[in-house]
Amino acid sequence: MAQQLAYVIITPYSLHKSRTGGILARLITRTGLDLVGARMFAPSAELVRDYSQLIVSSADTQDRHIQELIRDYIHQNLGPDGRTQRRRRVMMLLFRGEDAVRKIRSVTGNISAERRGGETIRDTYGDIILDEKGSVRYFEPAVLAAPTAEEVEVKLKLWARYSDADGGVVEGTVPFGADEKTQRTLVLIKPENFRFPTGRPGNVIDFLSRTNLFIVGIKVHQMSVAQAMEFYGPVREVLRVKFKDSVAVRAKALLEKEFNIKIPAAEEKQLGESLGPISGDAQFENIVKYMSGRAPSECDPASLTQPGSEKCIALVYQGVEAIRKIREVLGPTDPSKAPPGSIRREFGQSITVNAAHASDSEENAVREMNIINIGENNFRRIINEFYQG
Repeated sequence: MAQQLAYVIITPYSLHKSRTGGILARLITRTGLDLVGARMFAPSAELVRDYSQLIVSSADTQDRHIQELIRDYIHQNLGPDGRTQRRRRVMMLLFRGEDAVRKIRSVTGNISAERRGGETIRDTYGDIILDEKGSVRYFEPAVLAAPTAEEVEVKLKLWARYSDADGGVVEGTVPFGADEKTQRTLVLIKPENFRFPTGRPGNVIDFLSRTNLFIVGIKVHQMSVAQAMEFYGPVREVLRVKFKDSVAVRAKALLEKEFNIKIPAAEEKQLGESLGPISGDAQFENIVKYMSGRAPSECDPASLTQPGSEKCIALVYQGVEAIRKIREVLGPTDPSKAPPGSIRREFGQSITVNAAHASDSEENAVREMNIINIGENNFRRIINEFYQG
């Protein structure tokens, strides 16, 4: 079966209620599809108008009355707030794989006032409440998805057309108080979370929701070797110094055993001075390879800037004391030293393979966002390349 693109839009209410992680975990684990793109939007009235006009469809198995409710919901709840004119946040996720459209719709589910359990996303997170006369009192679809591959194409091309003006790292979508000093920080959900379909990326986002911060940017990113070298560049010199003592001790023990000699302290220190930087450079190469899929020594100059083979999710969080709050939930670099309930204690394996990265200062957040080009519109590129191919 041919590859398909499919999309899921997480509604402003689902984002506000921090349901993003649970929704993403279900989409990945229950479809087995490849998450290939993601972008935040602050939809304009024009985008909402054009999108809502495409909702009611004879190809959709969902009841027509529900389709009309969804159309009206989009018109009322995705565009700028009618009172304040503040734009609302939505998250668009792109999945690729065989039979992707059907798989996504089966996991998102349809909406019914007589739902029986929590099998689908809409069973769990959506709602339709009727009064005694059968009129709708409350309606929340939780997510939006298209019913056919043909409709996916039309709707994705529409969102792609607006993706520069209305998408990216969104501004002015969260009503912070005038006296609140907010920060933005970067989180990378690391490659080990994507080696096979697992709920871990969503679970990490779920953990981060306890910070009471807001996601204002998202990107599925394949870090190049050059980006990984620049991103982790400040760590390189630290590693070159850090390993001097441990390498000296190990080298001394091996040499004394091999040659049956006694190495004095001064010569032991010289071993550390000589071998420590080499060991640090080797560890740096391992970090770059882990993040990009290739070590610098394995690359020719032309391939250094090519997208790597490893995938991560980059998220921008905004709020008061965002950097401190994120790093507290993340836990220390070494998972064995992380407290219970932290991300790295739950999902980390080693100092390198430790689930996620978070910026440690406002300056580094800006630096790191620039390196991975967090606002880059690879969402539109994915759509254009798929339908032109």
